[in-house]
Amino acid sequence: MERATQTNLDQLCINTIRTLSMDAVQAAKSGHPGTPMAMAPVAYCLWQRFLRFDPQDPIWPNRDRFVLSIGHASMLLYSLLHLTGVKAVSKDYETLGELSVPLEAIKNFRQLDSRCPGHPEYRWTSGIETTTGPLGQGVATSVGMALAGSWMGAQFNRPGFEDLINFNVYALCGDGCMMEGLSGEAASLAGHLKLSNLCWIYDNNRITIEGNTAWAFSEDVATRFIAYGWNVTRVGDANDLEMLHRAFQTFHSATDRPTLIIVDSHIAFGSPNKQDTSGAHGEPLGEEEIRLTKRNYRWPEEAKFLIPDGVYDHFKDGIGKRSKTLRAAWFQRIKEYRTKYPDLADQLYKMQHRQLPAGWDKDLPNFPPDAKGQAGREASGTVLNAIAKNMPWLMGGAADLAPSTKTRLTFDSAGDFSAENYSGRNLHFGVREHAMGSILNGMGLVKVRAYGSGFLIFSDYARPALRLSALMEIPTIHIFTHDSIGVGEDGPTHQPIEQLASLRSIPGFIVLRPADANEVVEAWKVIMNLHHAPAALILTRQALPTLDRTKYASAEGVKRGAYVLADAGDGKPEVLLLASGSEVSLCVDAYEQLKTEGIKARVVSMPSWELFDDQGEAYRGSVIPPSVTARVSVELASTFGWAKYTGTTGQRIGMRSFGASAPLKDLQKRFGFTAAGVAEAAKAQLAKTR
Repeated sequence: MERATQTNLDQLCINTIRTLSMDAVQAAKSGHPGTPMAMAPVAYCLWQRFLRFDPQDPIWPNRDRFVLSIGHASMLLYSLLHLTGVKAVSKDYETLGELSVPLEAIKNFRQLDSRCPGHPEYRWTSGIETTTGPLGQGVATSVGMALAGSWMGAQFNRPGFEDLINFNVYALCGDGCMMEGLSGEAASLAGHLKLSNLCWIYDNNRITIEGNTAWAFSEDVATRFIAYGWNVTRVGDANDLEMLHRAFQTFHSATDRPTLIIVDSHIAFGSPNKQDTSGAHGEPLGEEEIRLTKRNYRWPEEAKFLIPDGVYDHFKDGIGKRSKTLRAAWFQRIKEYRTKYPDLADQLYKMQHRQLPAGWDKDLPNFPPDAKGQAGREASGTVLNAIAKNMPWLMGGAADLAPSTKTRLTFDSAGDFSAENYSGRNLHFGVREHAMGSILNGMGLVKVRAYGSGFLIFSDYARPALRLSALMEIPTIHIFTHDSIGVGEDGPTHQPIEQLASLRSIPGFIVLRPADANEVVEAWKVIMNLHHAPAALILTRQALPTLDRTKYASAEGVKRGAYVLADAGDGKPEVLLLASGSEVSLCVDAYEQLKTEGIKARVVSMPSWELFDDQGEAYRGSVIPPSVTARVSVELASTFGWAKYTGTTGQRIGMRSFGASAPLKDLQKRFGFTAAGVAEAAKAQLAKTR
């Protein structure tokens, strides 16, 4: 092809995105070509003319964020990352000097170890702001990014530096995102909070996998979002660059609400036989159809992965030059800011590098022995406040349950985050558990340390977001209270049974179920030192005895996941009592009873299986000796998974049914959770081994 002139460079770049996407999907023999073909002009206009994103430094803190919520259209994003020359960044925040997405990676789309997996993956490919694929997750996560950006602006912007933090968040979504209930939860909250730094771009192509959206989707999306409190504008043709330009300008001028840009498009634009059909949604076009489509684009029909002369330079002269200038100016401003506001500059630096501030743990409590004790949630509330007042970027809230989960920050400067006060650190998510989980992910991706809370039973509502936090390796914090049939009279609808096992099954997800107030302190220490793993803190509603640590082992063992809490006098137990959370005290009582009978028992507190399994074999064997086969596990939840520690011959005291509505003491008797019952199980185990 002849070198393009300035007048046709826009279209040339757009068609390069389209053809790269078509060729990559065809080479992989799987994927989604239709949306990149339709949305190429939209993405091009946004990136080339508006997005403040420096390809040379894709983690610049004040960059605009672009989220591809329609993750199946990943080749749209990979094409942009390649054509704009985005550089790869290491886990240590160092620019490596190599391309994040080299052309070879595009040629190996969807292949093992390619930087271009089937759906965009955070950490795997620099320039990707969040992992997407499950529809609705991207847009919901973008709300968290925008919320965090609004808070950061209130926290760090100061006289003379009013625009230090002012990034925008763009999310490209589709019909599937709009159908998922998650998008409604997130959009409702974003509108309520008037997040004017947030722009969703809705690809209204009216096609899903099964066919036309008329089969299942007929609502007026514009009216729906107006009701949410959004600014809504429409572009009638996805190929109209000037109307797209005006739409993005409309977003920039809206200062009191988020913006939805509805873009009417044709899936697989230019394909003579598959445009506007579901045939372009989840499968390659086919070699012949690609040739015909390229003919429509006036593109060399046999050329594959062609990038014409002038395309790279055009992006370099557009987004590259503009954003390099903006980034350089920002870092110059940071130097000046550091001189005038050194403490705030230090906070921003530590936050961006996931470092803890000096003295973050100086006010942590030490709880004295107390037979009556206190609920895990109460102890956690005390610890959370002790940490948060010394860590300014720790913030969060609850799904309308803060009075129950004890997660409200109560010190004077905490405040409530609202449309009128973006500096508040108490968030009110409303009854929106799923959106809360995704919003926490978005906040965590911006490097705010965010927590959310609710009842453990409702973790099911948030599970897709929890899974993604683990997949992305971001240290979000999830506080779940009312952790067992200890909920009592609320009955089986509110009594979690399988939830613990479910959370423990998520790879890379840390679950902590502390046994008393001092284990809660140690659990929080573990959580605050996590950099690449989310955590769930599982807490009781009912009071737990605060163990006498002069008599029993220190709670510091929590950091190793499991530890010997009480042992036989000679360190050679005959039977092991294994438990987490509220059942540890039952095992301690049983241990004391067995000791009076001359039976040598060991109590092992196991607050975190994940941390324990990561210990060396020697330590694990010292806590749970392979030679001691008489074992009893006790947990007010499903027994699923405990056989790994008890062995197949051990006794597992747990729930094998749903609970019931009754006072806790009655439930404990009904389901066998008593010290006497544990002691009897221990003796039965001994009898089997003798």
